[in-house]
Amino acid sequence: MSEHEQFHTIIADNIHQRRQEIGLSQEALADNCGLHRTYIGSIERGERNFTVNTLARIAEALGCTAADLLTIKKSKARKS
Repeated sequence: MSEHEQFHTIIADNIHQRRQEIGLSQEALADNCGLHRTYIGSIERGERNFTVNTLARIAEALGCTAADLLTIKKSKARKS
């Protein structure tokens, strides 16, 4: 897995995990950050390239920082 793909996987996993932790559906998250629900789904699947501004909007809607979404969680770290 390339470094680029690893970043997408880390971010996708963190967004999905945080969304589940706070009990939001993809649709509710999308509404909270002004994006379409299918866009959120494609981000969570690691299929989209998105801007730092989009990451910040998602983080704000999830009640965390963009840095939180970029950080590898020790318990969730994948082996490549």
